[in-house]
Amino acid sequence: MSQGDFSVLFVCLGNLCRSPTAHAIFQQRIDRSKLKVHVDSAGTSGFHVSSLPDKRTCEAGESRGYSFARQRSRPVADEDFARFDLILAMDKSNHAELIERCPEEHRHKVHLFLEYAGHEEKEVPDPYYGGRRGFDLVLDLVEQGCDGLLQKLRSRKD
Repeated sequence: MSQGDFSVLFVCLGNLCRSPTAHAIFQQRIDRSKLKVHVDSAGTSGFHVSSLPDKRTCEAGESRGYSFARQRSRPVADEDFARFDLILAMDKSNHAELIERCPEEHRHKVHLFLEYAGHEEKEVPDPYYGGRRGFDLVLDLVEQGCDGLLQKLRSRKD
């Protein structure tokens, strides 16, 4: 990946809410850091190929200064398992799907995203069928996870 020394793929079901949120937040943090990291997002399903992130996701994220301008939904591709250094699932269901699809030699790259948040919560809940509070909760959890992930990557460079 020519865009960075390290690469991270965030994954949820449709690549409309949670993984685009993580993508936008982590991209902003990487842009402000001196790290070279390629950031992308995808979904385990291909139901929304080329769609923009959910409007409510964009509204909630943009209210906190995040940009979704260049994002389009895409499914996880088989080659992603080799291309990315870290593949982070938003919940246990998507983690299980990724592990099932992932070649054994790359399974060490697949983790639950909130392992980096530093608290007991293990899953980012899907806000798709809920109201604004669900999108704000996703933002709170993902910001914590992105901060933890950034700290971990910085410690690798020291």
